[in-house]
Amino acid sequence: MKRMIGIFDSGIGGLSILEKLREFLPKETFLYYADTKNSPYGNKDKNELIKICFKAVDYLVQEGCKVIVVACNTATTICMKRLKEKYKDIIFIGTVPAIKVASDAKYKNILVMATPLTIKAMRTKELIKDNIKNFQNIYLVGCEGLAEAIEKGNVQEVQKILKNSFKEYKDKNIDVIVLGCTHYPFIKNEISKEMPNIPLIDGAEGVAKEVKRQLEKNNLLSKEQEGTAYFVNSKML
Repeated sequence: MKRMIGIFDSGIGGLSILEKLREFLPKETFLYYADTKNSPYGNKDKNELIKICFKAVDYLVQEGCKVIVVACNTATTICMKRLKEKYKDIIFIGTVPAIKVASDAKYKNILVMATPLTIKAMRTKELIKDNIKNFQNIYLVGCEGLAEAIEKGNVQEVQKILKNSFKEYKDKNIDVIVLGCTHYPFIKNEISKEMPNIPLIDGAEGVAKEVKRQLEKNNLLSKEQEGTAYFVNSKML
């Protein structure tokens, strides 16, 4: 039996991570757990979200996954510590807002858009403290309801939320926008229409590189000629 790489998110968001993983690791087989039953994660109470993540990980562990990718910024920033405490033998790779990438590129005015829960998370505060330099300004924008609107394909609601979210930042000379939710890469065009000519960065490539590094470090790289991906929806379990 092939040992798979497990990935979970509240719905379609983590597919942006899966796409990059398949590009970096074409020989690996992936199991994507779309937790649409509990979507969105970004408006959940912390303790409720921890229980939800435990259930997702239980399923992926049961399926024999060799590595688990938490393909959600909210779940990573809120739950990763508890996941590592409970599943001590599992290799976890999380997804966090690419604040370090933006800072290392020496952008001065950095806007981070994410779910309200991610924005408030202690892990996000740590990323800012560890990476933002004195010459840099960072603006945190909690986009209430945006991931849910993307999940539902509600283009009008997406546009409305973006307009309201960005209105007070039009005159801040924003140099870069960090997409702090794995759903947001799917609306890059809409974001660029609202905030033109500003680079957009996300954490997908960093996650893919870290998964590859962990597989190499633990001698877990697949020897198959070609990998594949399987998908499961929590509503069907």
